[in-house]
Formats: sequence, C-alpha cells, structure tokens
Amino acid sequence: MAHCESCDTNKTITLTIDGTDVQVPAGTTILEAARTLGITIPTLCWLEKISTTGACRVCAVHVEGVARPMTACNTPVKEGIKVTTQSPELEQIRKKTMELMLVNHPLDCPVCDAAGECDLQDTCYGLSVAKQEYSADLERLPIRYDWQLLESDPNRCILCEKCVKVCREITGVGAIETQSCGDRSVVETVSGQPLDCDFCGNCIAACPTGTLISKPFKFSGRPWAFEVKSGICGFCSSGCQTEYHVKDGKVARVTSDDSTYNNGNLCINGRFGYSAFNAAERLSSPLIKDVTGNLKATTWDAALATATSATKEIVSKYGPKAVAGIGSPRATNEENFLFAKLITQAIGSPNLDSEARLGYAPAQAIQARMIGMTGATKPMDTLEQAGCIIVLGSDLKAESAGFGYRVIKAATKHDAKLVIASARPTSLDGFANSSLRYKAGSEGFVALGLAKAALSQNKLNAGAVEGLDGFKQTLTAASYDQIQAATGLSEAELNDAVSFINGSVAVVYGHEFMRSADSVAAVTGAINLALLTGAELFPIDEKNNTQGMLDMGVAPADGGKDLLQIIDAIEAGEIRALYVMGSDLLQLLPNRARVEAALKKLECLVVLDLFPTATAQLANVVLPAASVAEKAGSFTTVDNRTQRFSAAAAPAGDARPDYVILGDLYARLTVGAIPSLAALQQEISVAAKKRLERPAFAVVTPQAPATGSMTLLIAPFLRHNGSYTSWSANNLQVAPAATLRLSTADAAKLAVADGDQVTVSANGASASLTVQIQATVPAGLAIAPSHFPAAGLNALQAKPAASLTVTISKG
Repeated sequence: MAHCESCDTNKTITLTIDGTDVQVPAGTTILEAARTLGITIPTLCWLEKISTTGACRVCAVHVEGVARPMTACNTPVKEGIKVTTQSPELEQIRKKTMELMLVNHPLDCPVCDAAGECDLQDTCYGLSVAKQEYSADLERLPIRYDWQLLESDPNRCILCEKCVKVCREITGVGAIETQSCGDRSVVETVSGQPLDCDFCGNCIAACPTGTLISKPFKFSGRPWAFEVKSGICGFCSSGCQTEYHVKDGKVARVTSDDSTYNNGNLCINGRFGYSAFNAAERLSSPLIKDVTGNLKATTWDAALATATSATKEIVSKYGPKAVAGIGSPRATNEENFLFAKLITQAIGSPNLDSEARLGYAPAQAIQARMIGMTGATKPMDTLEQAGCIIVLGSDLKAESAGFGYRVIKAATKHDAKLVIASARPTSLDGFANSSLRYKAGSEGFVALGLAKAALSQNKLNAGAVEGLDGFKQTLTAASYDQIQAATGLSEAELNDAVSFINGSVAVVYGHEFMRSADSVAAVTGAINLALLTGAELFPIDEKNNTQGMLDMGVAPADGGKDLLQIIDAIEAGEIRALYVMGSDLLQLLPNRARVEAALKKLECLVVLDLFPTATAQLANVVLPAASVAEKAGSFTTVDNRTQRFSAAAAPAGDARPDYVILGDLYARLTVGAIPSLAALQQEISVAAKKRLERPAFAVVTPQAPATGSMTLLIAPFLRHNGSYTSWSANNLQVAPAATLRLSTADAAKLAVADGDQVTVSANGASASLTVQIQATVPAGLAIAPSHFPAAGLNALQAKPAASLTVTISKG
C-alpha cells in the first residue's frame, strides 16, 4: 500500500497562510494550522473534540493552484501550499453559503432559547449577512416535544452533525442519527423511537442553533440575564469543571466550556442534577424535636445551643467516647477537616468515620500498604494514552462518567485495547475487545485468573516489586478449574482478555470489587494485577469528595470505632450522641431495621443535611446545609486533583454552608473563635502522594462466592448519583424509581413481563420492584439501583456486600 505523507504525524509540513509561513505536523488541517497563527476562519459544523464533517462550507479558503475553494476544517495541509483565508471572493462565497442556509431556517429568534448564544446568529452577524435573496416553499417538520429533558426542533437544524458525533464519539451512545438525504435530511432518534440515551445534554451544548434545547431551562430567560459563575461538579468523583447560570439566587442551568479539564463534557447529573438544589423538599430552617417527638422549626441559636448542651452533658456523664461522628463524601475538604476537628479535638472522641467504610476506605488502606499511596497513581487524562485499559467491576459511566468518557476516547481515538470484567452489563461493553461476565461475588478469583493468564503469556512489567517470586508461585499453584468454578470464566476467556495487554497499561477498579463479599481478595487482586503488568492504578468511587474526605482525616483515630462498630456501640449503650453530616445512614447501611432501632436509642442525634432524609427524621437536631453551588471550598477527585470553587447561588431559606455550621458548633464547644474558611485552608496540609520505590505484592486467598438460585447485585445505575439525585426532578423524569433488571430466561421462569411487580426477599425483609427485562443480563443475576431510599434495598442486606443471595417471586 502506498505511503500517505499527509498521515505521517512524525513529519513536519511547511505551508503559507495569508503570507505567513508556518510549520505544523502532517495530518493537521488548514483550519488547525491557521489557528496556530491566530487566524480565525468562520465555522459552524467544526468542533475540535469530534471528527470533522465539512457540512456547512462556511470555512471555505483558497489554495493556490486549486480551481475551487476548499473547506479548511477537513482539508489536510500539504508541503508548500499557499492558503488565502480572507478575500472579497471568499467573503462573498461565505455570505451566499449563509444565505442559502437561512432559506430553510425559521427566523424565530425572539422565541428561540438559543438567541444570544447562537453560533448561526453570531456567524451571520460576523459575515454581515443582513438580507435574504433566496426563498423556498417550506414544509415545517414536527417538533419533538416528547423527548425527556431535551426538545428538538428540526426546522432550526443546519445539519452540522455535531450532536450526532458528540453522542457517538464522546459519550459512546449513538442515540441520534442523520436520516434521509437532501432537503429531507433530519436528525432523529434511531428508527424514530422515543429518545433513549444517557440524557447527558452534551448534544445541546454542541448544537450551534436552537435545534436542541434543554426543556427544564426553556423560556427561563435570555443568557445575558443570568450571572455565570465557575464551579466544580458536586456529584461523581470525576471533578468536572462547570458553569452555574444563576438568576434570583438560584441555579437555572449548568454548562461547561470546552476549554475545561473535562473538555466541556458533562453527564446527566452534572448538567441536569441541579434541580435537586432547588427541590421543594430542601431543608430551609433548623429543626428541633419537641416533647411530642415531632421536629419543629426553630432559630439557629436555639438549634446550636440544644446540640452543644446535649453533647456537653453526655461527655460530662459518660466521657468523650460516648460521642461519634459520621463525615460526608459530599462535603468539601474544609468541611470534613473541620468536622474531624470537631469530633476528635473539640469533643475529644476517636469515634469518627464515614460511608467510605463500606468500600472505598478499606480499599485505599490496602492500596496504601501495597503501593504507598491512595487514589489513582496518575491523573485521569493519562488514560487516553494507555495501550490497554482493564476495567474491573465498574460501569464507569454510571460510577464516574468523566472516567468513562476518557476510556471511550482512548478506545476510539487512540486505539487502546479495552478489557472489561463485570458481573453486569456495562455502558462501555460495546467498546471492549474482551468483555468478561463473571459470577457476582467471585471478584477475588477474577483478579487471580487474569494475573495467572498474564503470567502464562509473559505480560509482565513488574520492575522492582517485593514478593514477585512468591506471587508467581501462588499463580502457578492456582487452578484454572477452581477459578472457572468460582467465576464462570474459562481459561480460554481469561487468556483472550490478557492477550490485549500491550504498551502502557491502566487497571481501573470500582464498585463490584470494593463492595465484593470477598473485597479484601478482590482489591488486593486488582492491585497485584497492576503491579504484575506495570499498570497505573485507578480506583473509582461514585461520590465527589470521598478521596478528599479521607485525606482530611475522616477515619477512626487511635482506638476509635469505625462506621459499623459505631452502630454496634450505639446498640450496646456505649455511644449516646452521634453527629451525621450529609449521609443517610438508613439508606446506606445494611440491615436497615437494626440501624433504625440503634439510632432511636441515641440520646442526641444531630444531622446536617440538605434534605429531610430518613436519618434526619430521627434526629433531635436538624441543621439545614447549603448545596455545592451555594458554598465555597474544594474537592479532591479520586485521581488526586484538588480544585477550589466559590459560591454561586444563595442557600435555600436559612440554610448555611456546613463549614459555617461546624465552625459555630466548634466555637461553642471550645469557647473559642469561629474558624474562617481561609484559616481552615491555611491549616490543611496534605503531603504530596507518590508510589513506594518498592511496592509489594500481597497474597490473599479468594473465597468461593455464596451459592443460590438467584443473586441480587445492588449497584450504581446510569442517570443517577448516590441518593442525591433522587431529589432532582430532572433525573426523576428519566429514572423515576428503582427497577429490577432480569434476564429473559429468569423472567420466563417467573412468568413476568416488563412492568410487572416482583417481591425480592432476603435477611427476613422484602422489597417490591418493577421488572425491567434485559437480554444482556446473565441468567441467575438480578440487578437493582442503589439510588432510591424508598426502595429499601438495604433492608435485604445483612452485610455491606453489593451482591447477596435472594429469592424473587411474582407480585
């Protein structure tokens, strides 16, 4: 095959643009070369982060020696060419192109949501397109009002295909496509079906006109009527940089610029989850439980005085260890730091922990022992350069969408090989070179099998790691028959997966491994696999500041009790007061009935939260907190990027930022000054993280998973994040309640169809769920979302493990 010089990116091309010489890598387009010189060529269909289309023709330029104008956006440079980007002729060509484009475009700017931020409008103005010499008999196409969260007016569409490409290339969905041809072309859902996608809204952001708009934002106001403030997303652990559009103190929409770390890409939670900030259920004033046992509104002074006096009395009678605190992965670094000071210093109790105890915290303790650091070993954008990415036990887009987008880009743009091992179908399976579907609960054996296969194929890059010879002996002694009995994966499947290991390797591990019934073996195995193959390591957590919270010291102090031990101690009467910040223990912890009974035994339960959660409703004192958009602080992502942000909106009613509430409590308990945010930020000191020079393998023998006719896996689903978005009207439009995903075979056995009700039973409890049949779900597995408190799924759990044996019956 002939060599293509223009595709050889190692070669430098010299060309002239508007009389100025420039050198660029081969494969660069004329448009990109012009941008390096600061020359602006108008465009409408071009978007840097997606492949070029060349549809709008507005970027026409002249190349010397070529008879017709060329589109700059998709014409690669060639050695010695001379390009003209500005001339009277080009100006006329561009104007005529725009006039022809406007023939089919309704001039409804006064009622179009895009007016004021419309690329078509701006381009017309920039090219002085002030009149229309052409006309046509227009046939108006029906507007798609039936889509959730999005509205599509095809009459405004200029067929740039940005939305189609963003949906396919960035989010990996492909929910929309260009159908028909000529003047009948239209962007529609595949097969004209109702919109079924991630509802991330990235297509809205890409649209240069008002074709695609946000339904929740529709007619909310002109863009210039809003104050736009930068922020950091407070949902998943990707730490996306956002823009809050605020009016009358409330967030009206959320966007992100393409210049951000996340390239302007958001998920449904980041773009639409803001409706939780404005929920009618938001706590807006302090509450105190009265003598009848009901919560009543009160003043801040009364609420804080009640909390501190009760705490002092309990400490006086029983000692400081009679108090415990539960921090929050939703709160900022500064708030968690101050919360830890409140519990361990102001009160003097070592009993401090968080919901991270259920998975991420013990996983990071193992990782710290083995490699010397917590969180990812490299920033998430390095995933794009990996030669092979191994994802263990995680649906990335459901758990941390930013990581999912990076992996999709690596696989589709940079030809990375992708291996996915999960008990459930994931949103990235379509990009995988190997997709391993194992039995839930066998995660330790999965990691062992992959490491054994890597050893047999000599896919080793361990370097200076202690215990390599001993670990090799462990792998050699392991039996593929035993591994297959536990996981359902054959030797051939494991070897096929490992065959894709090449170049730089990344191992990503998430929910199913950290919340495995055999979590110690699972997490240890994931880290061993990374050490064996020389991979970078990326632990994934669903929530925004879990890593930061742990960095701030929200963990048991010496002799302190962890989360599960705190519940035990409450039952035993050893702990009599509990402070809970931003966590609904009755939704998070296993064995809900037991936890509820324990919390009711407390003499003093103080809850700081945005919403009247089940835990808040049991409290003696409820202190209303501000949302992420309503306060300042910083978050630390799971890849150890710390980002500060400022308040953008006003808190709901009399709600206050957690750091203000905690500062007041701290001052009252210590009779000292209220610490300021700036003072807290100065006091915080986090040592730089780095891997040990000689990390070490660890050997943990996996345990066989529990057997039963049906296994339930409770896990994060796409379209929600934690229980936070269960308060978001926008998210609830597309996922209003918990459903139970069943295989076709199991649905047939139960004689149920889509939409039927089933009862799931375990641990002496039951839950009623609506059936959703999916052909990709393995037989013997049922999958339910972890997001909906009303579903009561944690009542089924006896332990924190994500998977458990259940019985399912119709009705």
